[in-house]
Amino acid sequence: MNIIDIIEKKRDGYHLDEAEIDYFIKGYLGDEIADYQISALLMAIVLQGMDERETALLTKAMMNSGAIIDLSAIAGIKCDKHSTGGVGDKVSLVLAPLLTSAGVKVAKMSGRGLGHTGGTLDKLEAIPNFNINLSTTEFINQVNEIGIAIIGQTTNLVPADKKLYALRDVTGTVQSIPLIASSIMSKKLASGSDAILLDVKVGDGAFMKDLHSATILAQTMVNIGKQLNKDIKAVITDMNQPLGYSIGNNLEVIEAIATLHGQGPKDLEEICLSLGSLMLVQAQKASNTKEAYDILKTNLTNESAFLKFIELVAAQNGDTSYLTNPDKFAKANNIKPIYSKNEGYLKEINALKMGHLSLELGAGRKTKEDQIDYSAGIVLTKKIGNYVRKNEIIAYLHSNKTITEAHCLMMDEGLIYQDESIAQVELIKKII
Repeated sequence: MNIIDIIEKKRDGYHLDEAEIDYFIKGYLGDEIADYQISALLMAIVLQGMDERETALLTKAMMNSGAIIDLSAIAGIKCDKHSTGGVGDKVSLVLAPLLTSAGVKVAKMSGRGLGHTGGTLDKLEAIPNFNINLSTTEFINQVNEIGIAIIGQTTNLVPADKKLYALRDVTGTVQSIPLIASSIMSKKLASGSDAILLDVKVGDGAFMKDLHSATILAQTMVNIGKQLNKDIKAVITDMNQPLGYSIGNNLEVIEAIATLHGQGPKDLEEICLSLGSLMLVQAQKASNTKEAYDILKTNLTNESAFLKFIELVAAQNGDTSYLTNPDKFAKANNIKPIYSKNEGYLKEINALKMGHLSLELGAGRKTKEDQIDYSAGIVLTKKIGNYVRKNEIIAYLHSNKTITEAHCLMMDEGLIYQDESIAQVELIKKII
């Protein structure tokens, strides 16, 4: 077996078998196959695709390229949720403690934000002293003791994905559903959970811009789960506007706290309750989604979910006084109101542009080495469908940088108005 034969086979549209996929993954990871040869194979995959079995085999080979977390020492069904990335997406901060308050074991490994999308770890680290670096033993013990832990991915988890993604990033081979799906699923499956819910975002602020491509990605990942005997479900959710009103780390944590008090934005609450209802059934803590929804809604209103969030933060050394008194979070030196230049119903709040503006204000990273300004970001005052009067405040920009006219222009360019009223945004597009 050699890599040239494998490249030519995929180039000509044939299916790769398990031995061939294992060969190129192990060979590349062991520096026995050159970057330029794997680049050629990746391009062949982009052009020719992979079938359901090939994609599952690629996921399995990548998953087995490093450590696989063994969570068998945790009693019960372990659940995890993955988002493909969005703007203002603080769902995990609400959903994880909400699920745990209903008896679900949540053993979650999360990532950092890069580019216009935020990361759960960055938001948690906005809480002073929060420790994301637990050992595997500490991670397991904490889930057994309080039902929940959220940590960063271990360095030896799926090393093949890290190496392949770096190459895809510089060879124009990122946009391939089999490659995207295997990248996501290899990490999630290696993390050891029994049941996984995938939140596949669709819209201008998401990686998948249209429902058709989002559906294909979601179905591909669910099929991988079936092939590898894992309980995977996917929900396609709207990302044509930011989720909630706040974008940026401190600002999103504050909004998540409000939601855990039952006082958050309705779209954020509804997404958390809808995703949580499916996961509660997956965890066998409810017999159907209606029963699950009622349980979770009760736990928001009686604050048991908020108390579980405090328990999580305390267990990982975070300063819980910031949760009980959110005014303690640092405020940006510059907070600038943005006034509407138009009047009418909001037709669009472009999530991608809002994400890029938040990045320019300091709330995110352009490279992995960039430092985040936790206080930076945007707080919107309106949602799609709301009526806006001319000169009404539409948003506040927060930054420790000078807020320039260019920043204000970026905000204006992300808003589109119309005279006619607009139907309510459909938050859940499809369940797979």
